[in-house]
Amino acid sequence: MTDLANNPAHTPQHTPTHRADEPSSRHPGLEPVRTGPRTTVSAAVARRLFAAAIRRLDVLVEEAPNSRGIGRTFGRGGPRMVIHRPEEFYARVGRDGLIGFGEAYLTGAWDTDDLAAFLTVPAARIATLIPESLQRARAFVTHRTPSHQRSTEDNSQANIAHHYDLSNELFALFLDETLSYSSALFTTSFVAGPDGPDHLVATPPATTDNAAAATALVHSPDFAEAQARKIERLLDEAAVTAGSRVLEIGTGWGELAIRAARRGAHVHSITLSVEQLELAERRVADAGLSDLVRIELLDYRALSAPEFAAAYDAILSVEMIEAVGHEFWGTYFQTIDHALAPGGRVAIQAITMPHDRMLATRGTQTWINKYVFPGGFLPSVRVIDEITSAQTALRRTGLLEFGSHYAETLRRWDELFLARRDEVLALGFDDQFMRMWHFYLAYSRAGFASGYINVQQLTFTKGGAR
Repeated sequence: MTDLANNPAHTPQHTPTHRADEPSSRHPGLEPVRTGPRTTVSAAVARRLFAAAIRRLDVLVEEAPNSRGIGRTFGRGGPRMVIHRPEEFYARVGRDGLIGFGEAYLTGAWDTDDLAAFLTVPAARIATLIPESLQRARAFVTHRTPSHQRSTEDNSQANIAHHYDLSNELFALFLDETLSYSSALFTTSFVAGPDGPDHLVATPPATTDNAAAATALVHSPDFAEAQARKIERLLDEAAVTAGSRVLEIGTGWGELAIRAARRGAHVHSITLSVEQLELAERRVADAGLSDLVRIELLDYRALSAPEFAAAYDAILSVEMIEAVGHEFWGTYFQTIDHALAPGGRVAIQAITMPHDRMLATRGTQTWINKYVFPGGFLPSVRVIDEITSAQTALRRTGLLEFGSHYAETLRRWDELFLARRDEVLALGFDDQFMRMWHFYLAYSRAGFASGYINVQQLTFTKGGAR
């Protein structure tokens, strides 16, 4: 995710890449259930493992009768899931694990009254739901990242276009009025984290149990203010002021570049999204800031060229590192180190995961990779520290974590997306796309709400002591 900022005068005119009349291009990997001995055996194993896991959780699963007239209800009670087509559900889960679980939702093989609430429960215990003996066999049953999705220079633009060039109009339907596509930072207080005063944790944003009030929050001005607060804090951390030479890796739709330029900075922003670049340039021009902002279609690796050595006083990047790929994290930070002037500062917003889970899942393909973000993978804070310490002169000087704020951000996006169903369909998307996008937003929200993943703002100086 990155930032998209909108001007009402800029109604994006873009035909969706994936349309309802092109199912093969939309979901090329969503195949019919395969049959045969392997499917029969794997489905039987999945049925037993799934039931064993659910019986330990505070959820309720209702399984419709199968072809032999046998159905079940199990779980300790809580958010409810209904398996409408058990044979398809267990066949998909047995063959493709969590990818199959998500695909079974896309086809309607299962459903739930509250998708995010249901997914949050197992997400909190995802590392222990499968017996340890079977965890060790993970490498033999999980899908590996396809070679064409590795974030090489040849593949990266296609990976980015798959998501960010989908349709500017689509994004405009469900984001807040600033159209920022990364976590907001709501009004909050900070408490010291376990690593001392340079590690801050944002207290959770205010929430309400009243459904009507919660829905009203989606449209309230505090959301746009929270998105602005996120950006301004990053600019403050990077010490961006008048005359600063600023590099932004990952333009989004131009909001950060505009805000930096309003401070009097000279901004060079790079992106691999054609759609984002065109709209961002129009927004910059309308803001009267074209003399301060240059936006370029460029891979970050090109910044390792000699002409970029020590060229910038501040480097910023909002939720772009997730698209870099674990094989290229070193290259990413070495490039930043090369381009940053001595004494310069770096401020990055990154979605992260625990180090042990990062190691366990590295190189595997997930449902999110297959359908939403090809080539994406989340780092841990520890691996970022290890790479920057060993391979660069960058030293981390600050960290703010605010995962609960991302859960709230995603709740608002999801509610708006579902409420604007007719407008999504009018753009040429279909009901299966609606289920896919809802699953993506709810799945992500569950990860942040459960603490399985987090979001951080990390600050670095070149050569400074940590």
